[in-house]
Amino acid sequence: MAKSRVAPGQHDLTQHYRDVRALSEALCAPLSDADATVQSMPDASPAKWHLAHTSWFFETFVLRDHAPAYRPFDPHYAFLFNSYYEAEGPRQARPLRGVLTRPPLEDILAYRAHVDEALLAALPTLPAPAQSLALLGLHHEQQHQELMLTDMQHLFSLNPLEPVLFETPRSKPAALPGSIHWIEGRQGLVEIGDDGKGDFAFDCEGPRHKALLHPHALAHRLVTNSEWIAFIEDDGYRDPAHWLSDGWTWVQAERVEAPLYWRHDAQGWTRFGLDGRKPVNPAAPVCHISFYEADAYARWAGARLPTEEEWESGALNVAPTSGNQLDGAECPRPQATDGRASLTQMFGDVWEWTGSGYRPYPGFRPNEGAAGEYNGKFMAGQFVLKGGSCATPRGHVRPSYRNFFYPHQRWQFTGLRLAKDL
Repeated sequence: MAKSRVAPGQHDLTQHYRDVRALSEALCAPLSDADATVQSMPDASPAKWHLAHTSWFFETFVLRDHAPAYRPFDPHYAFLFNSYYEAEGPRQARPLRGVLTRPPLEDILAYRAHVDEALLAALPTLPAPAQSLALLGLHHEQQHQELMLTDMQHLFSLNPLEPVLFETPRSKPAALPGSIHWIEGRQGLVEIGDDGKGDFAFDCEGPRHKALLHPHALAHRLVTNSEWIAFIEDDGYRDPAHWLSDGWTWVQAERVEAPLYWRHDAQGWTRFGLDGRKPVNPAAPVCHISFYEADAYARWAGARLPTEEEWESGALNVAPTSGNQLDGAECPRPQATDGRASLTQMFGDVWEWTGSGYRPYPGFRPNEGAAGEYNGKFMAGQFVLKGGSCATPRGHVRPSYRNFFYPHQRWQFTGLRLAKDL
């Protein structure tokens, strides 16, 4: 659940609600009912389900408990659109979300309108705890906006027609960034985690605590596609010396030879995105790689992945609203850096794998009730990613933000920054 320090202003929360809800629908506007229904793999969800689930969240945790006059749009939706909240009862199995050809998309949009009308009417009288739950719901929906985009991309990549969802202007060739500069990080005891000064943080971001940093340095920029191609050409995917044992097993079993969505032909390397298939931009950050791949590349490069603590400490003086992030219903894609020698690309472009497992901070306690299932029960077997991506709504992330995925997953906008010991 969220940690709320200050009840958000009524006007600010109302406008924020309108903006977030409108963006979700704008991102899905190019989709047909069929596009919005299909599920491409168990890790992904149909766009229609994302639109409904985020509405179910507001209906269940805000309206049901804090707006006595509210009546559900359809009682069946409690089963269809619960995600993983055991306290809320049984639900549609995750791998079977794509069989929900009914309700149609138009009914889901009507459901959203029903929830919006009730929520906006209730906001002026909601007590502070309920307003905090509404704010949590908005941050939750922003997470699903990014998931919708990555799930759409995966779905469309499986179509031999490789459809274009968002048109993008032809980009000018970018100069390759220069060599990596190493930026020495803080040493000794530092404080990381939610500092309690903002209006919102997820519970997994705290408590704030001390961490010991040994001498280290971070690369000033992300690893680029051209550098990744050098790894491929040096048989990086074929040399077990670079790989963790589980990673090597995964590479062989899945026959992985390049980042997800890449293809090589007579014209060279191309990648598939929401703007269709395009040539790989050598200067842009490498994207759609797993933790296993990121770790192998770092070993090949004579470096390592940063720890979560090193990354967060390095990002403290970087504006979290900077960088290439999602600003509207547009096509997200990683962009080349301008080559500055200071830490750059810390926010936006790609989520950065760290070498840190997703585990609770000292003193962490999940909140009681169903909303307390939001983060804590997933703290096993996953790795932390930091910094947001080109598909993360601007204003959603901060240095303490902790994303997390399993080490084999790579359909998200995931990349890497190198680190090294000093």
